[in-house]
Amino acid sequence: MAREYTARFPDWSTDLPLEKALLTAFAELVQSGGGRPAVAGAGDGAGDGGGGGTAPVADVGSGPGGLTARLHALGLPVFGVDVSPRMVELARSAHPHLRFHVASMTSLALPSASLSGLTALYSTIHVPDEALPTVFAEFHRVLLPGAPALLAFQTSSSPDKTDHLHLSERFGHEIDLDYWFRPVNTIAALLEEAGLKVWARVEREPVGEETRGRGYVVARREG
Repeated sequence: MAREYTARFPDWSTDLPLEKALLTAFAELVQSGGGRPAVAGAGDGAGDGGGGGTAPVADVGSGPGGLTARLHALGLPVFGVDVSPRMVELARSAHPHLRFHVASMTSLALPSASLSGLTALYSTIHVPDEALPTVFAEFHRVLLPGAPALLAFQTSSSPDKTDHLHLSERFGHEIDLDYWFRPVNTIAALLEEAGLKVWARVEREPVGEETRGRGYVVARREG
């Protein structure tokens, strides 16, 4: 369903002031500190070569690539990572000036301490509870000390439990897809356990056609 999804959700931040502000704040965090390699060449081969010496930024779960392009427009040397080869193909076609590659967020195939920042925007919702600590440990591994991570996700209906949803059909396709919607504080606590110090957490109510609230957490890798 990659093509249908791309047509429906090319860029969730286009008309949402809060989300655009958070992306801008993330970009400024990357550019103001924790975004340069500890040793020369630590980020070689991972990004698109831009950024004036700043280590690359990974958009993990980049999907159609719209948000990757938005981060690039904010001045970041960003590249996209997605587990779906078809999504990567579509992203490359839509944004040929950027790099996208296939990988799982449980194993990003990147050098340790090689990123000046990382985003996971509505991608951790497809990670089951038992795998989430592995994912956040991987985020910690690839980030430079002080580098920020921005996570966005739909929130659960309760402040203290995870909602699980399974879909067998979407956009007219037979699928096998699971979602886990979690409280903001649950995500924040798991990031802290992985060594990613929470810097900010934001939650908002649904707008428009949305049926769930949205959560955002910014965290930084401690040294």
